[in-house]
Amino acid sequence: MDNVLIRFIERPVLENAVLIEGLPGVGNVGKLAAEHLAEELDFIKFAEIFSKFLPPQVMIGANDTIQLVKHDLFYRRGTEGVRDLVLLTGDYQGLTPEGQYELSHETVKLAREMGVNLIVTLGGYGVIKIVEEPGVLGAVTSVDMKPKLEDAGVIFRSGEPSSGIIGASGLLLGLGSLEGIPGICLMGETSGYFVDPRSARSVLRVLSTYLGFDVDYSSLEKKAAQIDEITSRIKENLEETETHERPDDLRYFG
Repeated sequence: MDNVLIRFIERPVLENAVLIEGLPGVGNVGKLAAEHLAEELDFIKFAEIFSKFLPPQVMIGANDTIQLVKHDLFYRRGTEGVRDLVLLTGDYQGLTPEGQYELSHETVKLAREMGVNLIVTLGGYGVIKIVEEPGVLGAVTSVDMKPKLEDAGVIFRSGEPSSGIIGASGLLLGLGSLEGIPGICLMGETSGYFVDPRSARSVLRVLSTYLGFDVDYSSLEKKAAQIDEITSRIKENLEETETHERPDDLRYFG
């Protein structure tokens, strides 16, 4: 098997297209956002990417059938002033630094061949606390891109994230820039403790404003409510545990 194998379902011809990446990461923010777009905006799958750099396993799906772990590529033709869009999501990221570079390089190469002239990567920014209204941090390949993004609600904090942008969300921008394709990273604030649909919604609101399309957030809001219910139960259990432990603690110190 080749290091990276791309299986095409069709080969769409696009113009002035934007590649949007949303792979698993902190809070699964990017993956949630990308999957929501694919469902709500009726994207069409056109290719699958298989690689020996992805985990050596298969996923079990409907009717107990299996499929290799992979990345999926979708497209949507622009309407009423909205640009053509290409969407990348998948089951996992590359397991090794070499794998991350190889997968990102092949993706950038394919994007360039398809007429992509902007790359937008989506991810989470861990703040180690639950955030009710997550902000969206940004990073760009060129400083002249910042004003329009700030108008769309993006926050730029000098030097953050301090550890850099790890994985596909960073490499696609870096490698794309080498090929002359400008790029943006949008990072939703998230605790990182669990899957974060509220942060994914914040990222999509900024992205939709910037690119000029509309999307319904109802299903993400339902998921956010479910997460809120789970976290409330956890808090209640912790409080009950603390209450039950206090008498023992007092007797011990008495």
